[in-house]
Amino acid sequence: MTTRSTSADQATPTSAPTSATPSTSVALADAPMRQARNSAALWIATGRSRGHEVVRRRGFVAVDGGERAGMRVLIQESDLDPGELAELSELVRRAAGPVNAEDPFSSTDLNHLGMRNWQMPVMLRLPGPVGEPALDVIRVERSEDLQVAERIVIEGFELAGFEPHRPGELFPMALIGQSGVDVFVALHDGVAAGACVSVVDDGIGGHYWVATSTAFRSRGVGRAVMLGALAHVADLPVTLTASKLGRPLYESLGYTVAAPSTWWASAS
Repeated sequence: MTTRSTSADQATPTSAPTSATPSTSVALADAPMRQARNSAALWIATGRSRGHEVVRRRGFVAVDGGERAGMRVLIQESDLDPGELAELSELVRRAAGPVNAEDPFSSTDLNHLGMRNWQMPVMLRLPGPVGEPALDVIRVERSEDLQVAERIVIEGFELAGFEPHRPGELFPMALIGQSGVDVFVALHDGVAAGACVSVVDDGIGGHYWVATSTAFRSRGVGRAVMLGALAHVADLPVTLTASKLGRPLYESLGYTVAAPSTWWASAS
């Protein structure tokens, strides 16, 4: 088994989010790897901003947020070696909170950990023009706006582990201080109605936590916040993982399905 390290500053294949020269040559076959790297960049930045333990290996990244935030595992390669799989398994078994693992390659079997699994598509959008959103969309800079985005995401994703709400627990102010990370909020008649997180790393954009407040569903909020976020990365390839309900929206915005991503969740 490899020696465990929890330092976020060690030199490893996965880095924190950094802007880079745009690359327009990403093929659909490359999308799972690009999504794996971008998602890891988000969660390393999240772990740093929250002060959580970050474990980085060639084949995976794990961020342990304890009992409330839980553990997030990001598979980084399609061929975890036995030592990596053993270490990952031990981390999952010892986790104090719920565990969610993302495998864009759909190649790592975690059934031995008693985890349920499902699939969602990795999608890729190549650089291109972005339409104007029908609603006002702001890039978050103030703590009060970040807290509003946080509440929308907790509500939209039904993140019960973050209830009762503790401002700054999901999205600390330090998160938007991380290089390449932005949070966007869509306003409906001046009221915050939708939110999402955008990450730029190694010349690739990625979108996460795209959520609409339940009071504003079916009013074009999700489209607006996505267009607002895409405007900042229109010259980059962008990946995301789509839910069944979100896929039609993303296809209408120019995303194409690349491959199935397998997600795993602990029973708790």
